[in-house]
Parts: sequence; structure tokens; C-alpha cells
Amino acid sequence: MTKRIMISAGEASGDMHAANIVNALNKMNDSLEFYGMGSTNLRKANMDIIIDCADIAVVGLFEVLIHYRKIMRALNTMREMLRNNPPDLLILVDYQEFNFKLAQTAKALGIKVLFYVSPQVWAWRQHRVHKIGKVIDMMAVILPFEEKFYQDANVPVRFVGNPLTDETRPNKDKASCFSEYELDENKTVIGLFPGSRRGEIQRVLPIQLEAAVKLVAQKPELQFIIPIASTLDREIFIPHLSKYPQLNIKLVKDLPYNVMQCCDSIIIASGTATLEVALMGIPSCITYRISPLSYFILKRMVTIEHIGLVNIVAERGIVKEFIQHEAQPQDIADEIIRTLDDGEYRIKMVNELNAVKDKLGKTGGIDNMAELVLEMLE
Repeated sequence: MTKRIMISAGEASGDMHAANIVNALNKMNDSLEFYGMGSTNLRKANMDIIIDCADIAVVGLFEVLIHYRKIMRALNTMREMLRNNPPDLLILVDYQEFNFKLAQTAKALGIKVLFYVSPQVWAWRQHRVHKIGKVIDMMAVILPFEEKFYQDANVPVRFVGNPLTDETRPNKDKASCFSEYELDENKTVIGLFPGSRRGEIQRVLPIQLEAAVKLVAQKPELQFIIPIASTLDREIFIPHLSKYPQLNIKLVKDLPYNVMQCCDSIIIASGTATLEVALMGIPSCITYRISPLSYFILKRMVTIEHIGLVNIVAERGIVKEFIQHEAQPQDIADEIIRTLDDGEYRIKMVNELNAVKDKLGKTGGIDNMAELVLEMLE
């Protein structure tokens, strides 16, 4: 009999992880059907997209309030789908608040729930772990320290491995990318990675561009490149880039790892990409900014020292973080210059990034997750 799986992936990284799982599952079992919320990558994997998550990918409490009606419409649509077209298994990928509410509905309907990519309950509001445990059948975690956290709370959990160890690799050689992106191989390339959400482009990209201006003042020969996330369109970048005609910026729609391998250093928004850059072994610094109200509230709730995933996994600050009011263009530029010119500092950072790679474990996370899905379907 055909088994039906509903997936809820709310952001670009979740869309990519979920698509890789779907592709792995299709190789193991060709009688599965997939439908739900996702974007470009899940669409390419032939999932029936009910909601395009690009429309509701936001971060920050204030930002969620602004888009609240749109998010609730999407949630209600997914809830109705659970009621009227119930799956054999619901797979929730990250996007914690939305997916927690969806899990509540699924649990009430007697639908099995598998949560993939743990909400960061270990970072703030840790008491939520018990609420999560009541509405899911299994938590599949991708960071090694998360397994014990859930075990201690008596929540069914399995460490499946980090999917990034499988996914984080280019599919083109470096020389081909330099040619395709019209970059000069003899000149230094700085990556500007502002994130995958529209709000991040509005808040983070201007800081990165101002830092680029400071960098060019010290090193006029620098080249810059910006990858366009699968959930975004080129047009959203144009108003920002048009303000800086003096910058030599390439805007690229391609696999982010192809772009990363061309970079000597990267200014990156906080998020999954900080781990991807670490796995590629590229020195970087982290920038981030959310609304003042969101920051004011979250600052008092978060209990961990760092916000960058690369630093959280390392359990120390190996990559500098420039967050909120500390995200000053000159400071960011100075850090990038140091990663380029201070050989000892650069080598030390690369070695620490390799240690993070070792902590994330070996490849095989996607197949482990696919096998867990089949196990739950049986």
C-alpha cells in the first residue's frame, strides 16, 4: 500500500534538508507520496507543495507579529490538510513555533509525528522540552549534545547525524565557478551571506554592504559575491546593491557551496550557514540584527553565551559575532582584514573549524533519517 507523508518545512535550510530526505526515501521505497509546506527544493523533489514557505519565513518576535495573519493562514491550511487528508506520518522540520502548533493538531488526530532538527530549547525556555515531548512520537536531532538533553527529559530521541556533513560540498569545480561568476582568480574574494529570509535582507545586508565599503577603502582590489537563497528572488537585492555602484559585487543564484569555495573569507548572517561555512573550512565573522523589540525580549530569555551555531557546537567563540548594536561596519571590516592578513590567526581559525567538523560526525545523516522515517511508517 502507498504510504503518505506530510512535511512541514518553514525555511530555506529546512526545505533543503527535507528535499534530501525525500530523495533518499524515494531510492529506498518508490511507493511513498509527499505533500505539505516547503519551497524550491521540495518542489524539485516532486513533493506536492500546499504552502510555499518563502512567504512566511521570518525571524524575531516583532517580525512574526507583522506577518502573523499570513502565518496563521498557512497554519490553518496545514491543519485542515491534516484533518481532511491525513498522512501516515507528519515530518516537521525546524520552524519551531509553527510546527509545535501543527504537532498539537496532529497528536489530537492520532497522527504520528516525527520532529527533525530540534527547536533550540536548550538555549532558551528549556521547560518547553516537556511540552514538545507530549505532542511528538520521535525527536530526530542533528547536534550531538542534543540527544542527552532530550533523554534527560524522557522524550523519545535519536541522534541521526548532521545532514550538513552530507550536503556541504560543491557540485562544480572551483575554476568553473570563477569563470561562471566572472571572478578574477588572482584577486581576493569576500562572500556576503545575508541570510535566506526577506527580513534578513532588509536588516543584515545593509550592514554587510557598509562593511564592504570599509574593506574596499583598505583593499581596493577586493571582489564580492552574494549567493541568492532558494527562497529569495534576485529583485529583492537590487535596491540595496544600487546604492553601492563602487562595489564589485556578483549576485549569484547557485548552490551556496559552489559560491563558498570561491571565497577567501565570508561575512555571514547567523544561522545554519555558519556551520556550512565551518564545514567548508572558510574563515568568517557573523553579523546579525533583528528588530529592537525582538532583541530586547530575546536578550533576557536566551541562556547561552553565543548565537552562532558554529560557536555553539565548538562550545567557545571561534568565530567573532557582531550582533545588533555591535554590528558596526568598521569592526566587521577589521575582522575580515585580520582573517586575510594575519596568517597565524587565519590558520588557528581554520584548525578550530576543522574541530567543529569532527564534532558533527561522519556522513550518512540523511540516510539515517530516511531509515528512521521508514521505521516509523512500519
